[in-house]
Amino acid sequence: MMRVKKGDTVVVIAGKDKGKKGKVLKVFPKTQRVIVEGVNMVTKHQKPNAKVQQGGIIHQEAAIHISNVMPFDAKAGKGVRVGFKVLEDGTKVRISRKTGEEI
Repeated sequence: MMRVKKGDTVVVIAGKDKGKKGKVLKVFPKTQRVIVEGVNMVTKHQKPNAKVQQGGIIHQEAAIHISNVMPFDAKAGKGVRVGFKVLEDGTKVRISRKTGEEI
């Protein structure tokens, strides 16, 4: 089970974008990388095609390693470590190690 999922709000803890918060747009479990909104922006030279009528230089997010992000807990006000808990009905949920609440 991944500690970070699509749609989570995370804070970057290492690298050039340290301290930035953003929403996880995509998760790549095999390579252990995530794409976070507004983080690790790169420039890409795009040729015109059927989808993109106007070519040129575009800015988009690149993947960063999952170890460089932490889930953001609004109650704690910062990034938190993630733990797991099995409920009575047998489902496994992620919990915040700081507050003990479900993420």
